[in-house]
Amino acid sequence: MPLPAQKFVRPFSQVKWQIFTLEVPLKPSSSWKVTLDPQGRVVLPQEVARRFGLKAGSQIRLEEDGQHLILKRPTDHLAKVYIEPTNSCNLDCSICMRHVWDEPMGNMEMAVFDRVMAGLASFDPLPSVFFGGYGEPLSHPAILEMIRRAKALGAKVELITNGTLLSKEISKALIEIGLDTLWVSIDGASPESYADVRLGAALPAVLDNLRALYQLRLHWLKPRRPELGIAFVAMQRNIAELPEVIRLGIRLGASRFSISNVLPHTPELQAEMLYRQAMSSAVYQPSGILPEVKLPRMDVNPVTREALVQIFQEKVRTLWNGSDERHMINVCPFIEQNSTSVRWDGRLSPCLPLLHSYQSYLEERPRLSKAYSVGSLLEQDLSDLWQDPEYVALRERLVEFSFSPCTFCNSCEMPESNLEDCFGNIFPTCGGCLWAQGLIQCP
Repeated sequence: MPLPAQKFVRPFSQVKWQIFTLEVPLKPSSSWKVTLDPQGRVVLPQEVARRFGLKAGSQIRLEEDGQHLILKRPTDHLAKVYIEPTNSCNLDCSICMRHVWDEPMGNMEMAVFDRVMAGLASFDPLPSVFFGGYGEPLSHPAILEMIRRAKALGAKVELITNGTLLSKEISKALIEIGLDTLWVSIDGASPESYADVRLGAALPAVLDNLRALYQLRLHWLKPRRPELGIAFVAMQRNIAELPEVIRLGIRLGASRFSISNVLPHTPELQAEMLYRQAMSSAVYQPSGILPEVKLPRMDVNPVTREALVQIFQEKVRTLWNGSDERHMINVCPFIEQNSTSVRWDGRLSPCLPLLHSYQSYLEERPRLSKAYSVGSLLEQDLSDLWQDPEYVALRERLVEFSFSPCTFCNSCEMPESNLEDCFGNIFPTCGGCLWAQGLIQCP
């Protein structure tokens, strides 16, 4: 059945491109007027200060990019909590880290979830909640109840799924509960390429599920929720299908797209990497040394694409219409969004990559990333763990990001794990983290 025409669809030629990252911004950024008091101090609107956790005495980071002053949330403000309902899955994808780990599988018990909810309620403003991790959230028998309770608490709630369990009944329940954003992983536009990555899944069935969701959202009287996002893992084998995946997602009502590179867990996946030059470029030179290239807005089409790609591959600082559009480097995205992560068994970690131990490859060399946790929610409250001195110190260290440049150097034995580095940092060390280099990203 063909999908009904949407009232507004951004023409594909106007979709904003970045290297390995795509955003479809359908809403303008918020802006406010601020004033200076007689002492020259900036006075922020009260609602803005509260929403970003700014209180009297808060230490706020102020950054300058030449034309703008940027205020960052204080590191003691918890804004987002990733919850891993389960680390088991109904699929056996070729890119999954389960192929290289030896960890027990399990579902989050409701006693653990109760502790998460109690912890969330102690924060003001309330952090948002993202159900996801290294399993399929919809396979948890109580996932709808979990979402319902998080929404009843007043939190903004997101969830990521492979889409195979997204039945019409589940979609209807998600709409009624009020899920804010639903992310669906689609790594190919054709059944053959999709099945080549998402082993055990069928693209036609997933698309049928999304069409049913589209129709339900279309006829829902309340604001059309959940917002639909598409997550795509880019590899040699499927990158040519990315434009069609985006077109497909737009037809299904998607307004957000998150594109990540593949993390090579196996030697075979190294051949799928799309960022060898990006990883080895001179990213550790001071930005002032790099030549600056300012680009105007222009169409991305067969005429311009090759030239733009070659510019991005040069060791330059690329600006789109005066704004830096390249991924930030040496920046922890989980710290930038003030998030923390809860494993299915209640262990609290600073980020999703540290939830579990696994092996991957850094330029042909195996690297062991050992799991790191601050503590367990079964033993301590979320607020106490968030304010744990060791965790606070780690967040400050991540803001400074004074780790060894392992992704760039990789010339000694220390990059083989995240236990220590040649700058004297101790576990966990993040110089070899591909998330912090803008190469891997999570929604």
